Amino acid sequence: MKIKVCGLRDPDNIKAVEGLTPDYMGFICYEKSPRFIGGMDDDELVKISTDIIKVGIFVDEDADNISKLIYKYKFDAIQLHGAESPEFCDMFKHEVQVIKAFGVDKNFDFAQLDAYKNNVNYFLFDTKTAAHGGSGKTFDWSILNKYKLDVPFFLSGGLSPNNLEDVKQIQHPAFYGVDLNSKFEVSPALKDIDKLTQAFNTINTFNSNEVRS
Repeated sequence: MKIKVCGLRDPDNIKAVEGLTPDYMGFICYEKSPRFIGGMDDDELVKISTDIIKVGIFVDEDADNISKLIYKYKFDAIQLHGAESPEFCDMFKHEVQVIKAFGVDKNFDFAQLDAYKNNVNYFLFDTKTAAHGGSGKTFDWSILNKYKLDVPFFLSGGLSPNNLEDVKQIQHPAFYGVDLNSKFEVSPALKDIDKLTQAFNTINTFNSNEVRS
């Protein structure tokens, strides 16, 4: 199970999270988010270990601006949270990894993902809200049983120290990783390193058990 820590901004906090060696680190390039990186110094991201995949998060952003920020921050992946089309996703797939996010509730139609299956590397399933992620709310994970594609997916939405143990009950073959954000914060964009350390230990225990089995 891969670990993605999303919504980082503070340089010292970024360095501390990097020390935990997550697989992915996410940086929000959406102005309406309280975790918006704004005019962050590109050096802070460029010097992150190349073993960690740096993800730029966008919501209905202009393609040219996405390209500029990929170049500026040396993003290895982009995560798209808006109404981006399969064709829009495909524009970037040959340059970076593409993660397409969808808000999920009990009425979510998984058939709409068929159009994206050849245009993205991963899906991310978050709790459906009026905002674009970061709600701190979970959804009914049993809904994921309706997902029938082979495209790997991240689980997001309200993951916390209190429910992370329950994640191991998800046995879907395409379940790829977890996205840790608001429930692991001291304040928006400032991660609680102790809580993250606990989460990493829990997830690594999952992974060790999978290897032994």
